[in-house]
Amino acid sequence: MIVLKSRREIELMRQAGRLVAQAHQLVRELLRPGVTTAEIDQHVETFIRAHKAVPSFKGYRGFPASTCISINEELVHGIPGRRRLRAGDIVSVDIGVIYRGYHGDSAWTYAVGDISPEARRLLQTTETALMAGIAQARAGKRLGDVGHAIQQVVEAAGFSVIREYVGHGIGREMHEPPQVPNYGESGKGLLLRPGMTLAIEPMVSMGTWETRVLHDQWTVVSADGSLTAHFEHTVAITDNGADILTLP
Repeated sequence: MIVLKSRREIELMRQAGRLVAQAHQLVRELLRPGVTTAEIDQHVETFIRAHKAVPSFKGYRGFPASTCISINEELVHGIPGRRRLRAGDIVSVDIGVIYRGYHGDSAWTYAVGDISPEARRLLQTTETALMAGIAQARAGKRLGDVGHAIQQVVEAAGFSVIREYVGHGIGREMHEPPQVPNYGESGKGLLLRPGMTLAIEPMVSMGTWETRVLHDQWTVVSADGSLTAHFEHTVAITDNGADILTLP
């Protein structure tokens, strides 16, 4: 069942989303060669709890950390640990916050120092795809319009849209209906209505769209070892377009 949110609920989600965005600002300050992913995770958790909120991910289905940090060929669900960042890495950081019972969720892929031109193009393309999808997320459009817009941007750049992992509804639960694929056909799929809240999150590979899961049973990597990127915003559907809730 898709739950339409009231104005009050959307404002609570905006407060959660604002904390997510501020946590990402903190991540930007921390990212440098030599820092460990565990150090980033600890700083983010301390920030979230200092603002009387709770990390969405910690304990979710047994996940051990407050953030998902995925490096280079790692797509999503990377577990923070002792690994140190190196110049040239690209690092996807996914952050979720529960504030007064409502979730905000956003992911961003960052460059550590100087990265290759192709890696830079991958990041730029994925961010552009996210905004193209958000531009279609308005009342009267359909989910296929969102996915199609994302897919067009990604494939025009010569990259691949990941199929196994998709966006989702969000609200009182981190994952609510509907699923939000990053591919699709214009004019097809669920009709978007005011009050829907969605996490739109293109996941893109420089090579194949296929993935596999590592032995930790969490970390998802590209099947061919190619670089990946992940960008995500939480949005509310309105008659006038998508209201992005995960902004600072």
